[in-house]
Amino acid sequence: MQFSKDQLGVKFKPFSKYPPCYKDMSFWINESFTENNLCEVVRGVAGDLVQEVQLIDNFTNKKGIASQCYQIAYRSMERSLTDEEINELQWNVREQVQSKLKVVLR
Repeated sequence: MQFSKDQLGVKFKPFSKYPPCYKDMSFWINESFTENNLCEVVRGVAGDLVQEVQLIDNFTNKKGIASQCYQIAYRSMERSLTDEEINELQWNVREQVQSKLKVVLR
């Protein structure tokens, strides 16, 4: 038997044939920061053009203040995104993250 009984319910997930564009964002976090809230804000700004939000660096300075760096992958299922589109989205994401999550961008 090629597939076990448990694997039959696995659905195909379409993927984009267009390249992703990666943008990083670093900020000092506060005690109320959660990654889930960050993802909600990013999706609220960029919608379906966000493929992934991933923590790529975590740092705590000598004063005990934590900084995190996240990489955001933007990708469309229908077309290649332009630098102008991505830069505008990233700028809006940065503004919303700073205002809604009360973090300090680096």
